[in-house]
Amino acid sequence: MSIDLTSAPVAEPLSSAPLRPGPVRTGTALRRRYAFDVAIVGLGYVGLPTALALHASGATVLGVDLSQRRLETIRSGRADLLSSDRDRLTAALSDSGFRLSDDPLQLGQAAAVIICVPTPIDQYSTPDLTLLRNACATVADAAVPGQLLILTSTTYPGCTHDLLTLPLQERGLEVGRDIMIAFSPERIDPGNESFAHEDVPRVVGGADEASQQAAEQLLRRYSRSVHGVGSMEAAEMTKLLENTFRAVNIALANEFAEACGILGLSVLDVINAAATKPYGFMPFFPGAGVGGHCIPCDPHYLLWQLRKEHIALPVIEQAMAEIAGRPRRVVTRIREVLASQGKPIAGSRILIVGVAYKADVADLRESPALEILRLLHAQGARIAYQDPLVDRLALGEGVELMSVADPAAFDADLVVLHTDHSAADHAWMTGARLVLDTTYRRTDLPNRVAL
Repeated sequence: MSIDLTSAPVAEPLSSAPLRPGPVRTGTALRRRYAFDVAIVGLGYVGLPTALALHASGATVLGVDLSQRRLETIRSGRADLLSSDRDRLTAALSDSGFRLSDDPLQLGQAAAVIICVPTPIDQYSTPDLTLLRNACATVADAAVPGQLLILTSTTYPGCTHDLLTLPLQERGLEVGRDIMIAFSPERIDPGNESFAHEDVPRVVGGADEASQQAAEQLLRRYSRSVHGVGSMEAAEMTKLLENTFRAVNIALANEFAEACGILGLSVLDVINAAATKPYGFMPFFPGAGVGGHCIPCDPHYLLWQLRKEHIALPVIEQAMAEIAGRPRRVVTRIREVLASQGKPIAGSRILIVGVAYKADVADLRESPALEILRLLHAQGARIAYQDPLVDRLALGEGVELMSVADPAAFDADLVVLHTDHSAADHAWMTGARLVLDTTYRRTDLPNRVAL
């Protein structure tokens, strides 16, 4: 495959692009020159903002993604981004120092390569390393002496060694001399404008001292703070701790919500009061479940790895079980609310408001709303949803839904508020029969029932 030079503003052809000196190979006279400072492999919710942050720092950037559909979405400016990143994308697409390609053979033209691909779990909560293995194999095959390779995808401790270091050694490339390798976990919160990409500290661990120094130097091009750790494995474990911490505390918040409901208390009042303590407490909030690419998935990488060593982590296991079961708890509550009105789930009209996994993003990955809709459909409910950011969705087994244009006209027996987008107009909900508020925040609704 070749780079498309016509469908978007791109750099000059490689033969005439400005070249920069690359790292010197120790003990030889080899000095390689590169067309790009850095290549980003995978241009999703992590890769694209990373590419834009590096480009904004002055780096020349090659963005590689095998999906032509994704590349066209980016070229047309329709990618789901923060407003600040959208401005950066507009600037990047008009600059010759930013190029998009579906050709992984071009990776050898970059001084550094950063891998940003999803690491999901399957239906059995087992890590699915297919995308990561393929991406790392592609990068290892295309690697040239003098490059720096950084993996950012969340994974198990030792994965960077397994998927990058070992294949490169098999090619005869010596890490620290011929090539540099490091792991630096991504820290991007989709939809959150509060933390600019460059303001969030980057953790990084190198395969050796030379790799550590090279990786820190690259990351400092756009990040104001870089924290080095002693190894790639320590950096990999850091990301697992970050998101496992969040998973455990969200599970705890959900349990407190149940307890507060039984005792007739507002869980938000309790959490907000506890958050006034200036030390030793961090607020987490209950909801319909946990979605996205991190919290529902990442802890399972650690559980999976240690399960092979016959080691149990009961606190984490219980937290993940609670998180996994939360959508089913929502459906149980739906059944209770409908039963109080003399209605069964079968045949009832149920409207889910907001199906993205969090507010102000169009991301459906691991969204609890999907399982809630599947469970309701399986039990015979007449289901629909409304989300201004998600036009359509697939539930599997041939079931597809489109966002209703007029949610009030659906005339739902029960409205379930799942995701409350800041730009959404929910004034119509005051006229609904009942609203099950899984956000715990819409106490202004006169027809509200609590989860």
